[in-house]
Amino acid sequence: MSTVQRSTDGYTAFTNTSDCLTSSVGRDDRQVPMRDPVVERGPVVARRTMRVLIVDDDRALRDGCASALRLDGYDVVALANGGEAIALMQRSRFDIMLVDVGLTPVSGFDVLRAVMSAAPQTLVVLMTGNPSVDSSIEAMQLGAWDYLSKPYSGTQLQLLLGRASHLISMRHREEQLLPTDDAALALGTPVPIFGSSPAFRQAIELARKVAATTASVMIVGETGTGKELLAQCVHRYSRRARQVLVPVNCAAIPDQLLESEMFGHRRGAFTGADRDKTGLLEMAHGGTIFLDELTEMSFSLQAKMLRVIQDGVVRRVGSEHEDAVVDVRFISATNRDPREAIRDKRLREDLYYRLNVVQVTLPALRERPEDVAVLANHFLKLFWARHRSPKAELPTLEADALDFLASRPWPGNVRQLQNFIEHVAVLAQPGSKIKTQHLPLEQQLTPEPGAAPLPSASMNEAYHVSKEQVLATFEKEYVTRLVARASGNMSRAARLACVDRTTLYRLLERHGFRRDSEEPPLQAS
Repeated sequence: MSTVQRSTDGYTAFTNTSDCLTSSVGRDDRQVPMRDPVVERGPVVARRTMRVLIVDDDRALRDGCASALRLDGYDVVALANGGEAIALMQRSRFDIMLVDVGLTPVSGFDVLRAVMSAAPQTLVVLMTGNPSVDSSIEAMQLGAWDYLSKPYSGTQLQLLLGRASHLISMRHREEQLLPTDDAALALGTPVPIFGSSPAFRQAIELARKVAATTASVMIVGETGTGKELLAQCVHRYSRRARQVLVPVNCAAIPDQLLESEMFGHRRGAFTGADRDKTGLLEMAHGGTIFLDELTEMSFSLQAKMLRVIQDGVVRRVGSEHEDAVVDVRFISATNRDPREAIRDKRLREDLYYRLNVVQVTLPALRERPEDVAVLANHFLKLFWARHRSPKAELPTLEADALDFLASRPWPGNVRQLQNFIEHVAVLAQPGSKIKTQHLPLEQQLTPEPGAAPLPSASMNEAYHVSKEQVLATFEKEYVTRLVARASGNMSRAARLACVDRTTLYRLLERHGFRRDSEEPPLQAS
């Protein structure tokens, strides 16, 4: 007799009471998973691309499992030795691995560590006939995707592999949707992260690599550079992507409330605590928690967070015992230099080392002016679609307007540029050509907070002498930043400054710059 079950990932399974086969190998009776012909899962075409490696020293279990999966359309390789599995995995790609914990002399945990080091995108399922809480926790901490207790039924195996195949297929579809343009690196988010500058590409590639691991990540960058968006991307491409991402802005929650929000509280712990409350750390169990503006968290609360990171133990406010053990990945972010924050006693050094396993630094927008045009055009399309009729023709930013935008310092970084372009989109006419004179310049020409003042003139000199000193200082600072902004390209620098190249070269020579080749970069002599 069969019964219908609905699994959490949408697959329908008809569980048959005889979906296992008992076989005898020596003196041991083991249940060998066999194929249930009425189990329905995702498209067969997607499953046919999945490569599965089974590593188990029990021949009956290994062969039975391999036969069942081959009948389901998987490309299966079966091995009995952990060392052979590690060697094969280094030569070939596998999407899914089923590994027995009790292998000798190379254990299943050894195989798992090797896989996570060489191919972290592989989904590893550890199998054991002696399940325990400690071994399951160790498996998850090392990066196992799931944990399967022996004996297991054919339906259990098929549903587990179906879920794994579905997740891998989703990853592949997302990767196919990524922009192929080198100027647009996207991580699959609704608002992609764009950029082609070397520093930005390096940060994104580092984020891609660390996403597939379980390591804690600290994102450092000025306000508005996209730290939260990058945190979302790291979570999205992690093995915890199907679980929750819990963001916490440590600067937005008063310190006296942040502890209760993070750890939860017991009824009666303080005035107004009329019921037990689950904290954000417990809510993030199995997933990721994002601690934004970490240095705004008090020292005392940082000490309590350290205990959670080290032991995974959560004690609610007002509780006299440990309330929960959580498995959480930590991503943190700060707009301060972490080392300076430690010196200023705003960040505990021991917490820093726990959270800063991998640090990803996002450059400020002024440090990657070549990305401004890509971002501006993206935001223009985004906000035009949001604020205008679908039939309204998209306006375009002319080259002079894009050059002007690239020349601005953007102290608010990408967020400021985004708000500026939304203003442009609201005011622009359908199909118009947006030039520099059409931009709302009053928003950008006012002095920026903290901007360097004009050089002061010496009051001991005559008016004309002091004036020349100020102008000379301004000219040298201007051409230095101009050439840097144009990456040493004199033609582009001249266009940005709205002068001809001869005038630009004259200014450079006047202030002691020399050319080492036909085309700069120039250096001060």
